[in-house]
Amino acid sequence: MTDAAKPTLLIVDGHSLAYRAFFALPVDNFTTKDGQHTNGVYGFLSMFVNLLKAEKPTHVAVAFDTSRQSFRTREYAEYKANRSESPAEFKGQIPLLQDCLAAMNITVLQKEDFEADDILATLATEGSAAGFEVLVCSGDRDTIQLVNDDITLLYPSVQGVSQLKRYDPAAVMEKYGVPPENYPDIAALVGETSDNLPGVPKVGEKTAVKWLTQYGSLDELLERSGEIKGVVGGNLRDHLDDVRRNRRLNRLLRDVELPVTPDDLAVKPIDAQAVRDIFARLEFRTLLPRVFEAAGAIDPGPGPDAAPAVAAPTPAQPDAAGLTAWLGEAEGEVAVTVAVSGGLPERVGLATADAAVEVDWTDETGAVLSGWFASATPKVFSDAKPQIKALRRAGVVVDALVFDAIIAGWLLRPSFPDKSLADLVDRYLGEKLPEADPSQLVPETEGATPGQVAWFTLRVADALREELPEGVASVLTDIELPTLITLADMELAGVSVSHEKLSGFSTELAERADAIAQQAYATIEREVNLGSPKQLQEVLFEQLQLPKTRKTKTGYSTDAAVLADLQESHPHPFLDQLLQHREATKLRQIIESLDTAIAADGRIHTTYVQTGSQTGRLSSTDPNLQNIPIRTTESRRIRAAFQVGEGYETLLTADYSQIEMRIMAHLSGDPGLIEAFNSGEDLHRFVGARVFGVTPEEVTSAMRTKVKAMSYGLVYGLSAFGLSKQLRIEQSEAKGLMLEYFARFGAVRDYLRSSVEQAKIDGYTETIFGRRRPFPDLSSPNRVLRENAERAALNAPIQGSAADIMKIALFRIHAEFAQQQLRSRVLLQIHDELVVEVAPGEWDAAERIVRERMGDAADLSVPLDVQIGRGADWDEAGH
Repeated sequence: MTDAAKPTLLIVDGHSLAYRAFFALPVDNFTTKDGQHTNGVYGFLSMFVNLLKAEKPTHVAVAFDTSRQSFRTREYAEYKANRSESPAEFKGQIPLLQDCLAAMNITVLQKEDFEADDILATLATEGSAAGFEVLVCSGDRDTIQLVNDDITLLYPSVQGVSQLKRYDPAAVMEKYGVPPENYPDIAALVGETSDNLPGVPKVGEKTAVKWLTQYGSLDELLERSGEIKGVVGGNLRDHLDDVRRNRRLNRLLRDVELPVTPDDLAVKPIDAQAVRDIFARLEFRTLLPRVFEAAGAIDPGPGPDAAPAVAAPTPAQPDAAGLTAWLGEAEGEVAVTVAVSGGLPERVGLATADAAVEVDWTDETGAVLSGWFASATPKVFSDAKPQIKALRRAGVVVDALVFDAIIAGWLLRPSFPDKSLADLVDRYLGEKLPEADPSQLVPETEGATPGQVAWFTLRVADALREELPEGVASVLTDIELPTLITLADMELAGVSVSHEKLSGFSTELAERADAIAQQAYATIEREVNLGSPKQLQEVLFEQLQLPKTRKTKTGYSTDAAVLADLQESHPHPFLDQLLQHREATKLRQIIESLDTAIAADGRIHTTYVQTGSQTGRLSSTDPNLQNIPIRTTESRRIRAAFQVGEGYETLLTADYSQIEMRIMAHLSGDPGLIEAFNSGEDLHRFVGARVFGVTPEEVTSAMRTKVKAMSYGLVYGLSAFGLSKQLRIEQSEAKGLMLEYFARFGAVRDYLRSSVEQAKIDGYTETIFGRRRPFPDLSSPNRVLRENAERAALNAPIQGSAADIMKIALFRIHAEFAQQQLRSRVLLQIHDELVVEVAPGEWDAAERIVRERMGDAADLSVPLDVQIGRGADWDEAGH
């Protein structure tokens, strides 16, 4: 029989590969709505489907361990005893995987007292004898011993299970230097850490291979161990019993009594409906079609017990009179989709639960829709802001926005938000939003029309509402939607920026960078590319012989933070010049990104991203205004280019003083912090007096700096080590400082501890207003992930509450300006600062509104202190 004519038997180690998949895929990305982690199941099935497609086996089985106990643990109780408990997130995934395989009609095998490898060895041996081409897929190196001319091992790479290395006899010989059947002899000598089998001290793989090659076999080597000279020879003789025991335990059994033979493992048709049902339960929507494709099966669609799929309606296309009639008859919420072209509305789709319409935007339909958009009819959007901006450009005001599906989805999953309506339709409806392929000039399939998109939006909104906890729903309605309307107006207004000031500064920086580069070349007596990590590594660590930094994949790190540390510990003129050159170059890039963003109206119209952070803070893009340096000479020159626009009198800047510490005082209820804020004293001087046991007048600037760093550091989970590094003091002094702080402000310590403990119980943190941030890694067995989550959980309620307060102040100021019919307007919200453009004669009214609305944005046990500045440009208005 030729190889091509041979049947192919594929046998897979289910447990080991699912476990590897678990660590290869992030847990947070694979969690069902009811909290079941599924990354191990998904990773295994994804690999398994690829195997079925690539190898086209005629016979298949998957083997699993039953427990950690087997005949091997009876012989050697320490066998695999070093393995820690399975991570909590992995528990429950093996039964789910077995359910999936059962639905796919894949034979699953387990046997008490034996390991999955013994089942693989038995089936591989029987299959080879029966004329099968055998593929063994396992992450256990013991299976290398099975490889022969008829048996190939598919072994996962270090990246996980997505890439499998093929081991035939030649590949094993090339990698290990011995035939496959002798690989266990190497393992017996060297030991197997993963199985807790100690080897011969100081004997590595090379030595083991040399001995086995010289003596021909392990038995012969052990018999003649007296001939081995030196320390390793003595070690071998001292551990002969260990080597023999290791070889007994790593020998796979090839005659386990099983209920099937290879002939019984022929591939069967999958149970299509069972696959669909369990994949729906596990939310494996993208994996489902791959399984049907690999199995050559047809997706039957939802089962008889499932709700019948509702076809998207074909939207009616009324004229203006028909549109008026339809809007008059529509009851309840109406979903809206505005197709935008050239920044203006082009076509509008509207949908209720059972009907949809869409119309081109014309003078007639626009007149009808303008009145309706301003009405009290509740309106549902998906990604509303760009659509509302297009309507505003057309002179249309949108009232009664009650839901935005994208923002609601982000509030539910802030760590991994769904970026589009298609993502939400997939996740919450288990359906596919029709989309045209953007890579095709003439798409093979038409995308959903605006009316159909509106219909999907309304259904997704209903599904999301069922998921939103009451407090999170309030954040959407009471904070995020009013903020969205405000941001749309801010983006449309933009901020006036001087091209002359920016381009002049950019030219200066280019000249400065070039001069610094010439100095650097003179220092090392040659020219190099100062932006090339490879060339810098050669200069720093070979030519200049500086201490090597952190190891990376491409050599040693040359990033700015690492080089700054190196410059501190081993000062060198070239390092100083390199860091100065980087700073000038980076600053010039920021300036050029701002300069190129100035529109024809002389203003920058940044885009604010509401869903870009997990805490609720806003970010900006095109251009990014968050990356402008703060409180440096250069940053002042950049901010000076942001100036009051034509027709306006001045800029007003406003920010909160120490808002995070005020929130800390409120949440912790610490009487000392509350007294400090309510008394109006300088916070850090007040705290410094308590910590150092002196009067406030005796607190030096050095004392104040230390206390300030610690106060803010505690909010971010700063350790004594981190504090010592930040302040450049001994770790013992930093630890003592923290102990003194907590002795005086014990409620802060108690709050920080309790907030993390509560988050571990709930699985999330919560702001004052009900915004939630999930933290699944708080229960992770990975210490680094767990500790990172604990630090983030410390800060999330505080930083999130600060973000909520700023948003509340922002949209209330915007609303009151409009209510008072002021021309003044908010232009920017950057970090904790607002920038307002004040119209002539409106300073007093604008300042009062800003101060009052920022001051009463939250009812805390301490006052919210607001600092106001005034000037012709952003720098001059600073305070």
